[in-house]
Amino acid sequence: MFTTTGSTGLYKAPFSKSLLIIPSALAFLLAVPFSQYKSLFMYNLHTIKQEFQIWRLICGRFICLDLTDAFCSSLLIYNFRIFERRYGSRKFASFLLCSWVFSALFDTLLVEALHYACDVKVNVLPSGLLAPVFALFVPFYCSIPRVQVTQVLGQFAITNKSLVYLVGLQLLTSSSLMWIIALSGLTSGMLYHKNIFKTQHVIFIPNWVARCGSYTLEPLFSTAEPTLESAVGMGATLDIQRQQRMDRLDQQVLLSQLPQMRRNTQQQGGLLNWNRFFPSLRQRRNGNHQADPRPAQNTPANPPQVSEEQVARLMEMGFSRVDALEALRASNNDINIATNFLLQR
Repeated sequence: MFTTTGSTGLYKAPFSKSLLIIPSALAFLLAVPFSQYKSLFMYNLHTIKQEFQIWRLICGRFICLDLTDAFCSSLLIYNFRIFERRYGSRKFASFLLCSWVFSALFDTLLVEALHYACDVKVNVLPSGLLAPVFALFVPFYCSIPRVQVTQVLGQFAITNKSLVYLVGLQLLTSSSLMWIIALSGLTSGMLYHKNIFKTQHVIFIPNWVARCGSYTLEPLFSTAEPTLESAVGMGATLDIQRQQRMDRLDQQVLLSQLPQMRRNTQQQGGLLNWNRFFPSLRQRRNGNHQADPRPAQNTPANPPQVSEEQVARLMEMGFSRVDALEALRASNNDINIATNFLLQR
């Protein structure tokens, strides 16, 4: 979908943080102290078309007038910040800009089609940065792997993506006309994701705008990336903490792979081969105790080799080298599972 960039803002995601803070603050101001000015920021298609008020189009599609919509969209932007870390702030902003422009066009087309087909006239739509948020569900569905966390009633799987979909469903059902915004956003997101009609080359953020935004947003909304030395640390306490993190990763890998292994075992018959199922759990040894000189069967003498290419891919997403190595070792070099574990931390 995007071309990866080597920006230093990958880990900091300053653009996502600005979208979290600025629209939410404006929504709060219009909801509490300045509620008398709400009518000026309504997403009124009739007024926009009749009086050609471009400022109303911009404000109505940027500021949420409903605090529930503002809260849900902020939660989704927080979860979707991984795309800014993965592809860079410029590509992420270009995706949002393109989806914002195309969804504005689709909003008008859907409202006109609804009027002529069903004789239903719609003038006011839900306001806020909602269509680009729905557009982000397209790359979220296509590029973020699904890992099962648990099951409810033995049938319904709960995955690492379930909460995001639930928040999106809450946002979709918050208004009777929200489906128009959602459909426009998903359509525009699909256009950009598949690069239909060369949309990625038609609407984008220029380099000079990206540089100006980097100079202004990064000092305000950035956080320092953890260094390699601080991540590794020295001393018994830090070593124990690191070991505990590895153990938690092991448990998550075990839970995510256990249902599939059980199904395979039931089909083939027999017992689970735990060494084959999760070798990395057997490979770590306590440094304070001597290892058994007798070689254990089916247990490799050395830990699995981690691919430098996979480490580089995780580091391009904004994760430190230490975290990437730990996640890949714990997930037995499974890049998808390692990515999800790092996102959940």
